[in-house]
Amino acid sequence: MRLWIAAITLALAASGALAQDKKDKQPSEAQKKQQERMKQCNERAADKKGDERQKFMSACLKGGGSAAQPTKAQKAQQDRMKACNKQASDKKLKGEDRQKFMSGCLKT
Repeated sequence: MRLWIAAITLALAASGALAQDKKDKQPSEAQKKQQERMKQCNERAADKKGDERQKFMSACLKGGGSAAQPTKAQKAQQDRMKACNKQASDKKLKGEDRQKFMSGCLKT
């Protein structure tokens, strides 16, 4: 019985020491820098949702310039997408017809 009590006491003391070691560790400089970048990107992405937010956060956390301003090619593609979307909506296209229209419209 004493052996069991000693083993349990030793196990509890060891687990307490391990828990204390984890609390004492400070984040590295790289971790601190990444945490700060995450905070800044998160603030800048406050108005974004869904896929747009995910793409923004990914680019921002990698430090890419595309997170701040889209390139000329990206801007042109976005403008083309908006124009094609408006045309498809004006024509009241839905489902497969809309997909075919958008595909053709975006290729031109």
